[in-house]
Amino acid sequence: MKVSVSRKAHFNAAHKLYNNEWPEYKNEEIFGRCANEYFHGHNYELIVTVTGEIDPNTGFVLDVNILKEIIKNRVEDYLDHKNLNLQIPEFQKLNPTAENIVVVIWNRLRGHIPGHLDMEVTLYETPRNFVTYKGD
Repeated sequence: MKVSVSRKAHFNAAHKLYNNEWPEYKNEEIFGRCANEYFHGHNYELIVTVTGEIDPNTGFVLDVNILKEIIKNRVEDYLDHKNLNLQIPEFQKLNPTAENIVVVIWNRLRGHIPGHLDMEVTLYETPRNFVTYKGD
């Protein structure tokens, strides 16, 4: 029997959406206010879900305190109160859209979650706009 366990977290970060290969007018046309040269911020909400068999010895799929620490160390400490474009190496050449951010987060977590567990990451950029990534 497979069960999913989820943990919510959050971080605040600034970014701008911009393609360096395009002229300014095209960035403004495609990304609108999100291409603001002075950046803008979000209060990101994050849900990390792991799915697997219940361990008969512990009764856990994964101890939620372990999941909490992994998320804190690999995501919150890394992204919170940062300018994604300027301070996060993954976004030096990668546009920090919600889609790209959720993949970066998934990749930062995957190696720290036991391999026998499936993992899904949902990232809320706003209360109404969110993306989900389950891996390739």
